[in-house]
Amino acid sequence: KRGSYPCVVCCCRKKCLLFNDMVLIIATLNTGFSRRAKSLEMILIGRFLEGFSAGRTLHYSMLM
Repeated sequence: KRGSYPCVVCCCRKKCLLFNDMVLIIATLNTGFSRRAKSLEMILIGRFLEGFSAGRTLHYSMLM
């Protein structure tokens, strides 16, 4: 079945969700360490990656 989500179509859903979780973990660590580094840019990058990861999770889970 062809759809607008080529990652889920060519790979299985579990691999896509695991990759998405890795991006979320990296983003959360980046946001957490930004307080110690006192860097606004790290906060912005971490929040962007967290939002991107949260948006992708909904698409992957609905394609059961």
